[in-house]
Amino acid sequence: MSDRIFGVIGLLLAMGFAYAALQIQESFLSDAVGPKAFPLILATLLGLSSLAIILKPDPDPLWPALPRLLEILFSVLVMVLYAIYLPELGFVVATAIAASYLTWRLGTAPLWSLVVGVSTSVGIYVVFHLILGLSLARGPWGF
Repeated sequence: MSDRIFGVIGLLLAMGFAYAALQIQESFLSDAVGPKAFPLILATLLGLSSLAIILKPDPDPLWPALPRLLEILFSVLVMVLYAIYLPELGFVVATAIAASYLTWRLGTAPLWSLVVGVSTSVGIYVVFHLILGLSLARGPWGF
């Protein structure tokens, strides 16, 4: 039963995501695909995956123990805080903090998770902003 509830929540989320994607205003200077394509693809994949969970749930699902479940919920909170503080902290700093925490929780030693988080953040910044010229959130330091 819990799998079906999870599937219904995922399906509702996919429908909301698709609705939000359809609300994106297109400029007359957009490319052939447009800004709606990628979010709609993600909504479709989430919807199909959720339908699969609803139609064929696990007969005996194993839920994590309470401490592990709280850790998962805290990781979700970190991602929500990342989205909230991204404009204030900037892409590089916010991504370094979030990636460092998440890699640490996935089992990396604390010092190495900091190295991985900063490296990931700077690497993405170099590729997407400096090489491809895409706009990323600027923080108080201008990057």
